[in-house]
Amino acid sequence: MKYLCLFLFSGALWAQTAPTPPVVTGSFPQLPDDEVVATFSDGAKVTMADVKAVFGFLSPAQQQGILHDPAEFLHQWAVMRKLSQMAIERKLDQQNPYKQALDQNRMNVLFQATVNDVLNGIVIEPADITKHYDANKLKYTQVKVKAIYITYSDAAPSATLKGKKPLTEAEAKAKATKLLADIRGGADFVKVVKENSEDDSSREKNGDFATLRFGDNIPDTFSAAIFKLKQGETTEPLKQPNGYYLLRADEVTVKPLSEVRDEIYNDLKNARMADWMAKLNRETNATVNPKFAPPKTK
Repeated sequence: MKYLCLFLFSGALWAQTAPTPPVVTGSFPQLPDDEVVATFSDGAKVTMADVKAVFGFLSPAQQQGILHDPAEFLHQWAVMRKLSQMAIERKLDQQNPYKQALDQNRMNVLFQATVNDVLNGIVIEPADITKHYDANKLKYTQVKVKAIYITYSDAAPSATLKGKKPLTEAEAKAKATKLLADIRGGADFVKVVKENSEDDSSREKNGDFATLRFGDNIPDTFSAAIFKLKQGETTEPLKQPNGYYLLRADEVTVKPLSEVRDEIYNDLKNARMADWMAKLNRETNATVNPKFAPPKTK
């Protein structure tokens, strides 16, 4: 089929007749792509390939509606095609706002087509992936962390916490510093956790806090300290709004290249696409009437 109208009917149609399903279930009959599945009143023939192409543009809810009643889908397609042909006969496609909308939609489609074509044309060689991995192993490093948490409050104490007077910030830092000295002097970290940490969740797990990866959403001070540690080392006291942490690298591993190859491939491809877009932006200018958009002040 040489002409496919923009298939917009189904959003309104199926939204009224079928609930939105969580996933699309069902499938079309397994027919060859060149199999004609419908012939419209104007003689146009729709093949299985045409149906698949249109189906791929629709939302899951619309797709589910089509699978529920494929004959109605084809009927509505024929109606939309006839209406669009009537619009052309009446030269509505040459009148605004329809002409403007058609031009804008055409530009949007061609814009996306160009982006997809450029992206698909970017070649990432295996050597590029290996080189990136070797140069960025920190990004793929994982640290299994144990923690000791010492709380503080500089507010005037109105009550004791678990029978204890809250420590001030200075006292909490001093305690954390003392515990760190004990640990570096050979004290058993888990024993120190059990006797001192005020993070109930990690204390019950012998201090197990989390397995962290470079780039995780953690405070910058944590990231800078944790990913410098060798296995078995403990950070200096790390301040947080209500306490100090001592974090120990219980296990330091680097994900093997085989596990991150696809991630690196996508990162490199996206980075090259971003470079291409940045170059295009630099080379493209628009001279703007200052009456419409006054120059920005620095």
